[in-house]
Amino acid sequence: MRRSILIALVLASMITTAMPLAAQEEPITVEQTEQATPIEMRTSQIVDLLNSELTETMTEIFTDEMMAAVSPAQLEALAEQYSGQFGKALAIESMSRPDGTQSRFAIRMEKAIARGTITINPADNNRISGLFFNAFEPVDDSIEKITNDILALPGDATAYFGPVESDTHVLSIAADKQMHLGSTIKLYVLAALAQDIAEGTRSWSDVVPLTSKSFPSGILQDWPDNTPMTLQSLASLMISISDNTATDQLIAVLGRERVLQAMVDSGHSNPSLNDPIFDTRELFLLKGGDKDRMAVFAKGDADLRKQILAGMVDETANPADIEQAFSNGPIGLDIEWFASANDLGRLYQFMRRTADPKAFDVMAINGNLPVSAREDWAYAGYKGGSEPGVLNLTWMLTDKQGVDHLLWLSWTNPEANVEQSTLELIAQRILAFPR
Repeated sequence: MRRSILIALVLASMITTAMPLAAQEEPITVEQTEQATPIEMRTSQIVDLLNSELTETMTEIFTDEMMAAVSPAQLEALAEQYSGQFGKALAIESMSRPDGTQSRFAIRMEKAIARGTITINPADNNRISGLFFNAFEPVDDSIEKITNDILALPGDATAYFGPVESDTHVLSIAADKQMHLGSTIKLYVLAALAQDIAEGTRSWSDVVPLTSKSFPSGILQDWPDNTPMTLQSLASLMISISDNTATDQLIAVLGRERVLQAMVDSGHSNPSLNDPIFDTRELFLLKGGDKDRMAVFAKGDADLRKQILAGMVDETANPADIEQAFSNGPIGLDIEWFASANDLGRLYQFMRRTADPKAFDVMAINGNLPVSAREDWAYAGYKGGSEPGVLNLTWMLTDKQGVDHLLWLSWTNPEANVEQSTLELIAQRILAFPR
């Protein structure tokens, strides 16, 4: 339910506002310099950090501003994830400006080349003021290794990468298995809306008052009641920043049954799992409210669930209480939205046939791909979803020959939270393989 972080794997608030490096700069290998410059020294310390061999304290290396944004424990956890995926960091392979204050770098690891940007502050003992990993290019990787890494994730995980209109694929793990979607359900809301628009019963420019408030993620929950919103604005916020209030407003406009019908029409293999379609506010209230009601809802049939939802129309909750309910790990995972990788592939095909083309522009607002991966595709649309114990990443991609592909990664663990960066690193490894 929370907004996905970029697959570029920004280390929290660590991107600086420095000017971008000139595209024409050629990398200079570190060996070409006779003595380590300040920025080379700091980059070497990042190598040590990746290997958990750092002898200096974090506060000696990073600026106070960075330490206020990202704790040492968070940095260490990210370093462990990177090294767990790609092995030991071996050395700095190249830097674009080894004598500057900002430089692109390449760090060779056992299984990948880590590429990114580092910025130092000469006025602050050359401490690091910005660090950005934007790609991990696999070295000596294989689909078999990736498959084993996915299967080794605690809990349950499925994956698919390949064309949506072909039996061939690069990777497929339990692609027919129903998995928790989180906010990826919003693609079905978009599909229903875009079909109505294509058929002429609605228009992107239609204006509706903002009346269906939910809880974060998003921004619209804080906007004034009855603010006029176009359907295009609602759809764009729903997909690009996973705005829950935008989603609930669109469900209110379309109706639950309309969204469920789009699911049926697109070829979902078991739409009854999602009958009735509940909105995000209702999910929060169910999981953050009475435990007995939550248990009854989870086990109830469609009619009983509809009765319970009808009784929640005027129910309210303190946002802080909702936040607290979701802060102690997975809760009520039987109450979710469900689909399989193959279901999402069929949804992609369905939208190609029935959706107004602007729907694909909406999905591409936040493509959630590093530049190095985005350049391989003519089109990249994305939606992800999560709650404690649930993570789904879904990319709808079109190659430069016009062939539509699906990249799906889904991970559920009812016993503990799941790490988004772990799954995003796997996505980078998959996308690096030839198709």
